[in-house]
Amino acid sequence: MNTHTARMLRLALLLTIPILAYGQKYSIYTKELPNGLDVIVIENPVVPLVTIEIDVRNGSYTEPPEYNGLSHLYEHMFFKANESIPTQERYLERTRELGMSWNGTTSEERVNYFFTFGKDSLEAGMEFMRAAILTPLFLDEELVKERPVVTGEYDRAEANPYFHLFNEINKKLWYEHYNRKNVIGNREVILTADEKKMRTIQQRYYIPNNSSLLVAGDVKHEEIYKLAEKYFGAWKKGPDPFELYPIPAHPPLKQSETVFVEKPVNAVTVQLSLHGPSVTKYMKATFAADVLSYILGQRSSKFQKQLVESGLCNFAGVGYYTLDHTGPITVQAQMTPEKYAEAEKALFEELKKLTDPDYYTDEQLENAKKQLEIQEMYNQEKPSTFVHTVGFWWAVTGSTDYYMNYIENLRKITREDINAYIKKYIQNAPYVKGILLSPEVKAKLFPQ
Repeated sequence: MNTHTARMLRLALLLTIPILAYGQKYSIYTKELPNGLDVIVIENPVVPLVTIEIDVRNGSYTEPPEYNGLSHLYEHMFFKANESIPTQERYLERTRELGMSWNGTTSEERVNYFFTFGKDSLEAGMEFMRAAILTPLFLDEELVKERPVVTGEYDRAEANPYFHLFNEINKKLWYEHYNRKNVIGNREVILTADEKKMRTIQQRYYIPNNSSLLVAGDVKHEEIYKLAEKYFGAWKKGPDPFELYPIPAHPPLKQSETVFVEKPVNAVTVQLSLHGPSVTKYMKATFAADVLSYILGQRSSKFQKQLVESGLCNFAGVGYYTLDHTGPITVQAQMTPEKYAEAEKALFEELKKLTDPDYYTDEQLENAKKQLEIQEMYNQEKPSTFVHTVGFWWAVTGSTDYYMNYIENLRKITREDINAYIKKYIQNAPYVKGILLSPEVKAKLFPQ
């Protein structure tokens, strides 16, 4: 299963223009049921397919140390026995009967589950989703089988040198609440998980007022509202989990630090990680981050010319991952061992120049906003994937309003907005620097 949302998803801000108009523009319609369940419908009749998705505000950010990794394990257990389907074998058989493709993902601030099938199976699909989300059995024999499957993903991740780089950096970056950012989780916690812990997660977070039902494809919103009430209206509302179990804030970095990760690699990779803005607290900064990252990623940018086109680096880039509970900023460059010292010095010099008036042109700024807009338009063309984007923004920002106004607000970003973002979050902020290199190169470049 795909358990990580590694894509750099972009923020959308709320405009003063009425939301209903934008809902119609994007063919997105929303309704809240009396039990608090948000029903989101994306109408797109191009092909006779439907995707049903449930998004839950859950993930590593809800996990104290003794639960770290269990949102991910819960995702796996979703596709097992429930009160309507007694075994996983029958579960899989039913997916074949419905001609269904299915999956789920777990990330820091969202867990989602989705089925795609022909429109004729819509009501059967709603019934199938209801049973899976409301009545999981968490059979002991299935937990025993699934625990090593989840830790197997851990094993495969550990085979990748970059996993170790990210992991060691994150331990320093999120030093007080590392578990809240560790999506893959703690191996021992996963291997000892039982039904009681699964039920605790279910009772806290798998409630209608902490979830959304999304239906996308060849459907009409009026029909979906009726089906949602029929199949999910009796889902019992629960207490707000974030009032009972508040998410602790990540304290700022006190100073810059460097960590070395020694693995059998040929090149040297340097990564700077910093605390970025929260999407609900500093929304304009996240837009500025999107635009800046796009500008710096283009071959025509000074950043790329000085670092990559010059031959100093194999690649270089700056990115921001939009989250509510402190999204990280990542600056990364890779070079040969022989060019490490010169390339790293050049990287820091370029970061100092980002706010220079001539670092990028007005034309590059406007082009970046236009290209990001075009990317969003393309993203909306395929309902079965567009629904994941809408669900992500619902979970992270608390509403579809943000996404539906993304383009209009993106157009407003100015050079001053970008400079404010750079000065606050990059140029004047402490960072964790991770260096991935081989033991032999480490000994040569950093002799003790």
